[in-house]
Amino acid sequence: MSFASIILTLVTLQRLGELVLARRNTRELMARGAVEIGATHYPLIVAVHALWLIALWVYGRNQEVNLPALAGFVVLQELRVWILASLGRRWTTRIIVLPGEPLIASGPYRYFSHPNYAVVVGEIALLPLALNLPVLALVFSLLNAAVLTIRIRSEARALDELSPWSARAAP
Repeated sequence: MSFASIILTLVTLQRLGELVLARRNTRELMARGAVEIGATHYPLIVAVHALWLIALWVYGRNQEVNLPALAGFVVLQELRVWILASLGRRWTTRIIVLPGEPLIASGPYRYFSHPNYAVVVGEIALLPLALNLPVLALVFSLLNAAVLTIRIRSEARALDELSPWSARAAP
């Protein structure tokens, strides 16, 4: 098994584990009265991420590994862990809003509002670059930018409409 295949196996297992965690958290949040926003664009996000991983397996499993790009990807995984720890049971892969709950303002959320999206942007570019696949890095970065534009707008609307500090949510 090549070094690239080992990396892709670990990333695939990580993503599958995150989906299990996200589903559990989503179920718990919905049971507490949470609302999902933007469900119609969620399949696009899943498609981009699934195709990204499939393309990496198809084209990258036997590639030489660019260690500086891999190091950048590893740093992003450390940030991902910080994000997941900061959000705890509120982390999901969907836009799930629990009305009346304040936004998380600890961890990386003290510094900017969408750290998870920033990590994903970096991952989408860096892992293909770590496998010497610059065209895949470009193509999936553009696709990811398109779906993130939709998602961030949906999330901003949801938070504005459902948050306790919103003028529209005031009694």
